[in-house]
Amino acid sequence: QVQLVESGGGLVQAGGSLRLSCVASGSIFSINSMGWYRQAPGKQRELVADITLGGSTNYAYADSVKGRFAISRDNVKNTLYLQMNSLKPEDTAVYYCNFRKKIGAALWDYWGQGTQVTVSS
Repeated sequence: QVQLVESGGGLVQAGGSLRLSCVASGSIFSINSMGWYRQAPGKQRELVADITLGGSTNYAYADSVKGRFAISRDNVKNTLYLQMNSLKPEDTAVYYCNFRKKIGAALWDYWGQGTQVTVSS
């Protein structure tokens, strides 16, 4: 099992910044990818940014956040971050941390409890 605890959400004005953190604990091995997703009211959960591990490390971002958000990790602290700059009201959502394990052909998804981000106009 992997336990994920997010923090750093809150209320911010448009144009402001927030940094989300996700602390991982438990069986942190065979991690294939780690990332941030968000879900706004009435909408499906969507990928915001992720890091795919393997032979090379790849970073991916949703088009809507490219140039404004940055995902990073601290392996010593077992922490995943999402730096969010130039926030817009449409970024308002619950943000979830995700770790995905790959064991053989099987994929296992682990989720945090979510942290609310509200951007006022």
